This record gives sequence, structure tokens and C-alpha cells, in this order.
Amino acid sequence: MDQQSWLTERFEENRPRLRGVAYRMLGSLSEAEDAVQEAWLRLNRIDTATVENLGGWLTTVVSRVCLDMLRSRKSRREEPIGAQVTEPSVERGEGADPEGEAVLADSVGVALLVVLGTLTPAERLAFVLHDLFAVPFDEIGSIVGRSPAAAKQLASRARRRVRGSPAPSDAGRARQREVVEAFLRAARAGDIEGLLAVLDPDAVVRIDGAARLATGAADAVGTTREIRGAATWVKQFVALSRGLRFVQPVLINGSVGLILAPGGKLSRALTFTFTNAKVTQVEVIGDPARLRELDIAVL
Repeated sequence: MDQQSWLTERFEENRPRLRGVAYRMLGSLSEAEDAVQEAWLRLNRIDTATVENLGGWLTTVVSRVCLDMLRSRKSRREEPIGAQVTEPSVERGEGADPEGEAVLADSVGVALLVVLGTLTPAERLAFVLHDLFAVPFDEIGSIVGRSPAAAKQLASRARRRVRGSPAPSDAGRARQREVVEAFLRAARAGDIEGLLAVLDPDAVVRIDGAARLATGAADAVGTTREIRGAATWVKQFVALSRGLRFVQPVLINGSVGLILAPGGKLSRALTFTFTNAKVTQVEVIGDPARLRELDIAVL
């Protein structure tokens, strides 16, 4: 086997891990593929005889590329990285299949991707590399230009954000989760009786203008609609909810709720008010400004 063939084979062995790191860092399949491609380009420009651990070297390169991409997102439009050279067989980031990306996001966990998007680039890198891929803190520190102790602090801060604040009552939160998951199952299945079973008879639903616009409501802009009485609104809610994918229970401001996040991109959030293990209010939020204000954590 010649040197180029050997290098290609080793790179392909590492590709799944590299793409996994990059996707969790960037939350975008096309950008993740770009980062992996950039690692291939750089690999072809060095003397591989000087690399003792090829897998570790590639992970470091991909991580640094992702960190640069995260830091520059606010000042640039999305675009592929660099010029193209001969490369091994690869799923190209350009024109990546949206359905494939959505399935990948669902497998990773849309709630995790949403919360990772709220972290600083350094926090996100430290958490992804250490907590998800077991990279030591001394290696993480060298990537972000900080000491191992500082890298550990980054991961710790990120972990607290991902997991949320401690529950005031684990039993109460567990009961909330049971109710919300029953609500979601019933809504997806079109089970009106099942939905009414977890709703207080006087339950209120509030839907902001942006969320209503997403359902095709013509008068939605700038309005919030409020409907009282579960029996009044539950059939319409089921009709809008049936078959929804990428909905996942999360913690929203410390209480169990639901998010809709196709491809890991937060679209809508449902918050619940509970009284005596029944839902007394459902609020559907779609306004981007309001969504950004929510404190979302992974259950």
C-alpha cells in the first residue's frame, strides 16, 4: 500500500469521530463536513512521520477549526472552507441532505444541541471534547489557549448550563415530566381523551403571534391568542400537533416543558403551569426574542 492510500485509510477510520465532534460543536452538518474536510487538507500538507497519534492530531485540528468557525459566526455568512483538493470518498457538506441532518440531530438530542448553542465557543468546545468524547483537559487547554485547570472550569460551567440548576424537588420534577410526556404522547397520537386526562378542565392555552404564524394563521402577526377551557381548544391543538417530529421534553426556566427543534434549531417552546399534577396553562412561544430569553436545560 502506498503512502497516500495508507493516509486515506487512516483518515476514513477517524472520520466518524471527527464528524461527531464537529457536529456537536457546530450544530450544522454542512459546517461539520467543512471542518472535517479542512482537517484532510491540513493532513495532506504535513509530514505525517512527525505525528505520533494521528487520531489525536486530527481531533485537535477539527476542534480548532470548529472553534474558529464558532468565533467568527457573528461576522460572516455561512460558506464552505477553502479550496478543494483531491480527497477520500466523502459526504460533502455542500448541499447536505436536510432530512439526513434532521435525523442526525434527533439522534444526538435536539435539546442538547439547543443548549450547546447558548454556550460560549470555549465552553462548548470544553464540554463536547471532555464530557462527550473523553479528551483530557491538558489537550483541551492547549486548543483554547488556557491552562488545564481553566479548561476544567470551562467544562464545569458548560455542564451546569446543560443540566440546569438543581431541582427544588426531584419528586415534583419527575411528576411534571410524567405529565408532560403523557401530554406529548396523546397529542402525537390524536388521543383527545388522553390529553384531557392531564389537563385541568379550565386549562388555558396561550399562543403567541410567531407560533400561530408558523401554523398558517393569517391574523397571527403581533398577536397572542388565549383560549380558556380544555374542551374548547384540545381538538384544534391535536390537529396541529399530530405527527410532529423533533419535539423533546426539556427544562425551561427550571420547569419541565417541550421544545420543537428541527435539525437542532429551536423553533417553538411549550411551557406548562401545573396545579395538583394537572396542567392549568400551556403557553406556545415562537417569538425569537422570547425564545432567546428562556433558560433551557437538558433533562
